[in-house]
Amino acid sequence: MSESTPFLTVVSLEEAHRRFAEAVCAVPLEGIQVPLLDALGQVLSESIYSKVNVPSFDRSNFDGFAIQASDIQTAQEDRPVQLNLKKEHVLTGKVPDAQVESGYAVQISTGGMLPRGADAVVLVEDCFRDQQTLWVRRSVQAGHGISTAGGDIAVGELVLPKGTELTSRETGVLAAVGQSEVPVWRRPKVAVISTGDEVIGPAEPMQPALVYDSNARIIADAVREVGGESLELGIAIDDESQLRDLLWEGLASADIVVMSGGTSKGEGDLCYRVVSELRNPGIVVHGVALKPGKPICLAASNGKPVVVLPGFPTSAIFTFHEFVIPVIQAYGGRASHAPTAIQTRLPMRVRSDAGRTEFLLVGLVPGEDMSGTESLPLAYPMGKGSGSVTSFSRADGFIKLEQETELVAAGETRTAHLFSRELTPADPLIMGSHCPGIDLLLTLLQKHQLHPRFFPVGSETGLEALHQSRCDIAGIHLFDPISNSYNRPFVDDEHAEWVPGYRREQGLIFRKEHAEDAGLTPESALRYVNSESNLRIVNRNSGSGTRIHIDRWLSGRQPPGYSMQVHHHTAVAAAIEQGRADFGVAIRQVCNEETCHFVPLTVESFDFAIARSRQDRASVRKFFEVLRTPTTMQKFLELGFLQP
Repeated sequence: MSESTPFLTVVSLEEAHRRFAEAVCAVPLEGIQVPLLDALGQVLSESIYSKVNVPSFDRSNFDGFAIQASDIQTAQEDRPVQLNLKKEHVLTGKVPDAQVESGYAVQISTGGMLPRGADAVVLVEDCFRDQQTLWVRRSVQAGHGISTAGGDIAVGELVLPKGTELTSRETGVLAAVGQSEVPVWRRPKVAVISTGDEVIGPAEPMQPALVYDSNARIIADAVREVGGESLELGIAIDDESQLRDLLWEGLASADIVVMSGGTSKGEGDLCYRVVSELRNPGIVVHGVALKPGKPICLAASNGKPVVVLPGFPTSAIFTFHEFVIPVIQAYGGRASHAPTAIQTRLPMRVRSDAGRTEFLLVGLVPGEDMSGTESLPLAYPMGKGSGSVTSFSRADGFIKLEQETELVAAGETRTAHLFSRELTPADPLIMGSHCPGIDLLLTLLQKHQLHPRFFPVGSETGLEALHQSRCDIAGIHLFDPISNSYNRPFVDDEHAEWVPGYRREQGLIFRKEHAEDAGLTPESALRYVNSESNLRIVNRNSGSGTRIHIDRWLSGRQPPGYSMQVHHHTAVAAAIEQGRADFGVAIRQVCNEETCHFVPLTVESFDFAIARSRQDRASVRKFFEVLRTPTTMQKFLELGFLQP
């Protein structure tokens, strides 16, 4: 790319779509013939007309006797009509020899071909018989019990129109009309390339500063989900020559090329340099007013799309869905299906960057006011940033905030677009502080065919949601210095019931070289962190029980790193082990004893609160039943927790 070429010249989402549409001819690819065996999930490129009648002959709908309806018009339960019974029994798959004349009947099985002369079939239970005679106890009209030839599908009748996406229902119909070869649009092939020296495959051992390649897996499987074929070309290191070779391989072998990483304005980002060499027209957009996904690069080479997605997973997924999936669907002849949209309410205030369209990941919980009356679902922001993989997988959908939006007020109604057409209700819904003990309970509940859902929002936010009947259960560990006790003083008895849980050790985690300097007693450890101004802390999020401890133990000090907050105990341990922080406060279970040292400061209670309006729900009762079983208690002990 020449120095005069605009780089990251951000355009609106609408302008980006317009330019990309002009560069890419998004129409179905060529039609091909595939065996019916391989047609599932493909889209018809031609309408299908039947070449046969279905059924191809007049047949019986049930086990009974083929007769002439005029013979039995006087038949009644107490005055049956007598007919002569012919010896033949018409079975399925056999052409009958017998004919049915007036006064005669022929036994016939379900699906059997109707004999000549018969115009109705009577049920076997409406008759009784001996070897030569049949007595009929019910009258029927002509046509009763018969499916006539072509009654389902007639020769020349339209079976399925062009553009139909073939599910098992449609392939069954095609089999019924003898369609062994099916005309479909060819599935588009999408070449998937990951880039970056820091990216490694899932089978490789993890090392500092490296990341596993989740983008390739997500993108390749998303391609298949919408009817394409993925060609995974692997990971390209930050080498311009290797990247160029993979790009040209993708252009030669696929209909669309998707790369991830290397779109931002940095010396190590090479994708835009290589893609800038393309012509007719080459790069059409580099930078879209999106959050996440601003640095996306859209290009085309002779009408073939080339898209460079941002490297962060959430950014890559959103931009892939926004720009690439519509092209895959168009190439495969599929209708573009907009996500299912529902109205929701945001339970908290949300800020947005004006000037950029923002996709806000949300988890949905049932809405219910204080009187127990159902209302709109509540949409809790999942936001962990564009680098988060789990936030996307755990979210139910997203809310689109237009570029002029700066603030969404708490309680405001917004449209949420669902990732799945079916939204499985959480049962039970748990909010509050995260703990490995919660993960254990969720696993145990799933064995009872429940669908538990947990939102790690912190003890205070979880308890607030419970008091407002927004969840079933809250997991809490809040210390009250006035009563010198945990959790119980914070539970509003009018709306919730406090339930004892289990205990765990909370303390300081140091790397071992610092632990040796500080000493191993709680008193000396606290003196050390409060006196050494160069020690960097990894802090916990506001509203968590651990953050309350931290502020109390630091006596108002804010050491280096104080403003950097994480939401999980494991994140505290990782920051210390990797040298990004020198100490933090977490539970014993997350401490790696080979590299770090744990100094216990307190034994805290991790308890639960249950919404009184929901305490009789079967799933809630099962939660506490599982919590109290000896097996669960034993598992807690094995994880290092303490009994209540």
